Amino acid sequence: MTVLLPQEVIRTKRDGRALSAAEVQAFVDGLAAPEADPRRWTEAQAAAMAMAVLLRGMDDAETAALTRAMADSGERLRWAELDLPGPVLDKHSTGGVGDKVSLMLAPIVAACGGFVPMISGRGLGHTGGTLDKLAALPGYQLMPEPAALRRVLREAGCAIVGASAALAPADKRLYAIRDVTATVESLPLIVASILSKKLAAGLQALVMDVKVGNGAFCPDLGAAQPLALALVRVARAAGLPTRALLTDMNQVLGHHAGNALEVREAIDFLTARSREPRLLEVTLALAGEMLHLGRLAESPQAGEAQARDALASGRAAETFARMVAALGGPRDVLADAQLPQAPVRCPLPAPIDGHVAAVDTRALGLEVVQLGGGRRRAEDPIDLRVGLADVVPPGQTVHRGQPLLWVHAASDDAAEAALARLAQWVRVEAAQQSQPVEPGPVVCARLGEQA
Repeated sequence: MTVLLPQEVIRTKRDGRALSAAEVQAFVDGLAAPEADPRRWTEAQAAAMAMAVLLRGMDDAETAALTRAMADSGERLRWAELDLPGPVLDKHSTGGVGDKVSLMLAPIVAACGGFVPMISGRGLGHTGGTLDKLAALPGYQLMPEPAALRRVLREAGCAIVGASAALAPADKRLYAIRDVTATVESLPLIVASILSKKLAAGLQALVMDVKVGNGAFCPDLGAAQPLALALVRVARAAGLPTRALLTDMNQVLGHHAGNALEVREAIDFLTARSREPRLLEVTLALAGEMLHLGRLAESPQAGEAQARDALASGRAAETFARMVAALGGPRDVLADAQLPQAPVRCPLPAPIDGHVAAVDTRALGLEVVQLGGGRRRAEDPIDLRVGLADVVPPGQTVHRGQPLLWVHAASDDAAEAALARLAQWVRVEAAQQSQPVEPGPVVCARLGEQA
């Protein structure tokens, strides 16, 4: 068998030529090979390849080949032996501030007949991670053994868990290299990273939630639409039916940002205590697309109606409770979630009568990190209690002294420092200065054939 030298594969891409399937496979083999294996690429070689891809790009065929090869670099989850009576479906979000949609969406879809093995991640940067949110539930097993995962999926219909080290290990190594070599922004590498883990999860269909706005990775439609289209095209080329929604992230999604706070909001949402309208809209839209793509509904609109019924009947809340209990969390999570609470809570008062003219959503997410609720580095511990609650959205009329949000902090000093910074990121204008701007639609666009 011909051995493809790393430097020659790098040269091909450096010079702007398309990589063959064999060259892509050599790259992935080099990433995943053990340290003593002569096929293993060095850190310098992998970094050079990542930079070459960033600068020269990849076409859809190359990206699909990279996706499949990374998915095959480790174990693949297989569900056929369970003989599940419904399709295996999932959703992936590109991340946003206050995005707790997964916590409600998985049990909603499961209550409608789908099976959702949702392989989730931890937060890094200004966006929170689903696993960090669930870590606020005492006893919840984030990394169950394979047999336990299969049992929970069969019994509850959904399981929101983390990826084992054996799932797409080539992607894990490449992501770490991209993070320190200024190549995170490469579109083909983003697409392959997301989709390789979803292929390895054994899905039959996927819906992508690509966030757009000042709190998202993509600040505008010009950046988000190419990513969403690439995800749909490459996923289909790799054999995974996929659709994408572009959804607004110019404000906190829901009322709260912070791990335990968001779990509380998700439980309140499922039990009908409180449902912020934009959070409800995006959750139902994603559910409708998942149910239609999984052939459980005749149309996305019919799927949304089914999802509403699952919420109204309480089936979605009961499904969430079964999942949490089966994974070791509180036995009666809907009544007593046993969530940790921050010892200090302070309001940020409106400085004048007027309306909220602008919110820097990304800065709010970074403030949660500053409070200790997120990570600067992957290995950092986090404080599950802290965050921002009851954040007033842009366009809302406020009166002087009215809380614009509440800081949940570990100490008085931390709260005072946060309030001083937050005053810069939430701007209130007097009524005579300008008219309040109505927020745009939460679902900006839908991409992918309505098959």
